[in-house]
Amino acid sequence: MRRTHVVLLLAALVVAPALAACGSGPSDSKVAPKRLACRDLDGADLKDHTNDTAPVPCAKRHTAQTFFVGRFPARLGDDYNTKKQGAYVFDTCQPAYQKFLDIDDSLTLRVELSWAWFAPSEQGWSKGARWFRCDVVGGRAGATTLRALPRTAQALFHGLPPDAWLSCRRGATFTSATRLPCSQKHDWRAVSAIKLGEPDDPYPGDRFSEVRARDYCNDAVGAWTGYAPDYAYAYTWFHKAEWQAGNRRAVCWARTDR
Repeated sequence: MRRTHVVLLLAALVVAPALAACGSGPSDSKVAPKRLACRDLDGADLKDHTNDTAPVPCAKRHTAQTFFVGRFPARLGDDYNTKKQGAYVFDTCQPAYQKFLDIDDSLTLRVELSWAWFAPSEQGWSKGARWFRCDVVGGRAGATTLRALPRTAQALFHGLPPDAWLSCRRGATFTSATRLPCSQKHDWRAVSAIKLGEPDDPYPGDRFSEVRARDYCNDAVGAWTGYAPDYAYAYTWFHKAEWQAGNRRAVCWARTDR
């Protein structure tokens, strides 16, 4: 049986947005945004800590939809834009994001979607605003351009996952392949995201993580192909920083045009 594999290292899954300059608009208000509101954001918007983009009807083009609106608890203190607040938002919105889309931990790493969060401006914060909003966006973390979402992204993956939002790659070799939606012509498909450790496990080291990802993905892709006599697979795994951020999985890719 011929089984080939290649390796690609990935960057962090979630990047905290940078602090933006203060402005005037909804982010100055103590009134929280509305859940399920849609907006037409671009990649540059995702780098900001605040966002005053006006909602648009969800029947029109939009690249973001608010899936959660919350409030910072008093125990986090009154300082503006702290790491504790960012950690609180991640712990709150990551599971809410998965529930909203109807995806599990494995599928979370294999979709062409991500989420971003926004909070009041510093001026709004000084007036007592303590809300935050989390938006699902039509692109992976770090995307410079965003795709239009369907009218609603809620329960988007309930039932048969749509190829338009699943991750594939096109290219003769995996390392040179371009990532794209599986609805387009492709040569590689992300078929699984296997678990490398438990939540309380310490980081096992780069070499151990890579070897475990390689071996697990060999089995996972073999099973996905029905143990075909001739298959190729690849895997992507993560480093210590991503492990400490909570990621315990590696992504398995199968060479396939389906």
